Amino acid sequence: MKKDNNKVIYWLLTGCLLIFIMVIVGGITRLTHSGLAISNYKLISGTIPPMNDVEWQEAFDLYKQFPEYQKLNNHFNIEEFKDIYFWEWIHRVIGRFIGLVFFFPFLYFLITKQLTGPTIKKSIGLMCLGALQGFLGWYMVKSGLVDRPDVSHYRLAMHLTTAFITFAVTFWVALDLIFPFDKIVNTRFKRLVQAGMLVLIIQIIYGAFVAGLDAGWIHNHWPMMSEGKLIHESVYLERETLFANLTEGKSGVQFVHRSLAYVVVLFILLIFFKGKKYIETNYQRKALNLLMYLVFFQFTLGVFTLLLQVPVWLGVAHQVGAFLLLSAMTFTLHRFSK
Repeated sequence: MKKDNNKVIYWLLTGCLLIFIMVIVGGITRLTHSGLAISNYKLISGTIPPMNDVEWQEAFDLYKQFPEYQKLNNHFNIEEFKDIYFWEWIHRVIGRFIGLVFFFPFLYFLITKQLTGPTIKKSIGLMCLGALQGFLGWYMVKSGLVDRPDVSHYRLAMHLTTAFITFAVTFWVALDLIFPFDKIVNTRFKRLVQAGMLVLIIQIIYGAFVAGLDAGWIHNHWPMMSEGKLIHESVYLERETLFANLTEGKSGVQFVHRSLAYVVVLFILLIFFKGKKYIETNYQRKALNLLMYLVFFQFTLGVFTLLLQVPVWLGVAHQVGAFLLLSAMTFTLHRFSK
């Protein structure tokens, strides 16, 4: 049987799709403030939600023991609790399902010798990334069960960024199999695309900071941060040091995220116009066009998400836009690398 065949490619792309769905559900979970609804972690039994009134009451009583209920949601009744429980539960179930979809087909392909040596190593790396992602999810939740009724924005950023990176690496491995032949590339242009990828990932991290600090609900003006002010004074006065302002202050984090949006657009414009000189295949042309369309789509989504004060549907759409933009950047880098 041919190794690294179409079935292997479909398996990897299915993993990409599931990670995409996982990120969407994760965004809804965050924006509906549902992430702390389940206060414990049970790998097997946690897959089954409460099935009767007694079990629901036990889950609700457990939730009452932690800061989110005590400081924010002590007005909740059990029906309101069920609403937030659902999103966190489905988010965790999808995570477990992704683990099964990666592990069992990998085992089958391994036993039937349908994988080459390099693909085996890459697949093991992907499963390690998936395991890390699951650990970071619980590590994030734990930060909201101690004193504050909210998770650490640093841990949220680690959790979300790892999901994006896991997707990008999985997509890259699939692209290696779809386009198996290497070609000579322009190293200078490849480095430009790599730099653009790095800036985009930093922007995604800051997007997670904004989400974790609820920084999208302030300074809801554009292009100014507030009426008549390009930079609001709280950007540099909210915390004691400049570094703290730009990593922990709501205004500072939003300012960085706003500013990086322009940098991302400029990088992609540069990639688009520079890349035209090196186009040799139709896939490269499509990659550059897609990148250009998506960056302006994402920028527009970001502006309206801010102006409309982060409605759930628009916040999720903005996160999906980041995911699609990362996909296009990964595809562009791959097509101009090999």
